[in-house]
Amino acid sequence: MAKELLPDLSDLVVLITGAGRGLGRSAALHLSRCGAVVGVADIDGASAADTAAKVKAAGGQADSFTCDVSGQDAFAAMAADFAKRRGRIDAVINNAAFLKYEPLESVTEATVDKMLGAGFKSAIWGSQALVRHMRPDIGGSIINLSSPVIVRGYPTTLVYSAIKSAVTSLTRTLAAELGPRKIRVNAVAPGSVPTPGALGINDAAEYERRARTIPLRRLGRESDNDKAIAFLLSRDAEFIHGAVLQVDGGISASA
Repeated sequence: MAKELLPDLSDLVVLITGAGRGLGRSAALHLSRCGAVVGVADIDGASAADTAAKVKAAGGQADSFTCDVSGQDAFAAMAADFAKRRGRIDAVINNAAFLKYEPLESVTEATVDKMLGAGFKSAIWGSQALVRHMRPDIGGSIINLSSPVIVRGYPTTLVYSAIKSAVTSLTRTLAAELGPRKIRVNAVAPGSVPTPGALGINDAAEYERRARTIPLRRLGRESDNDKAIAFLLSRDAEFIHGAVLQVDGGISASA
């Protein structure tokens, strides 16, 4: 079997939110294999520490942080700590989210506030952190997590879908605003990936149904998303800016 060729990210210091499990954890492990130093932030400090320990056990470099990234002051303090330890921040992956699917009649203000904080406000604070701690002469990169729900409607996902649409708009707006400052801003839109968190919302039967409807006839894997993020951080993507990379097996292309 041919050895996997990884992009060289050995010159990057990358902060990843919601990296205690799921797509965030997998991305942290993959980017570290590519040579990046990773900052692992999560509201669950134990899971963040576990991710960082796994990175280090595999020979990588990582710092873990317990942080509710929905708060501007908390995010700023955490990012400043990471930048102080590593000298700078070259990229931020705004991955954090809180998921809850429910019909319109069941939506509460508390749920909306929690989802907005984790999934949208944190992306603003993460972008601020990159601007504050990057090297101005080199620039940096912001990658936001979008979703196929930005182009297709799904029942009971109204809050999640609205937030992902807002994150996608944020991506394009920041691309226009920050491009002149050598900051590339892109989004990755993973398809249906049965991470531990997602399996708490959808059962195995639902994922089997989804696999039958995806044009490539399989569910997404965490590694699919990892490779897309690593590519967008690499020099091979140096002129890709303001893009939404659909990593969904064709979900968004099929009506």
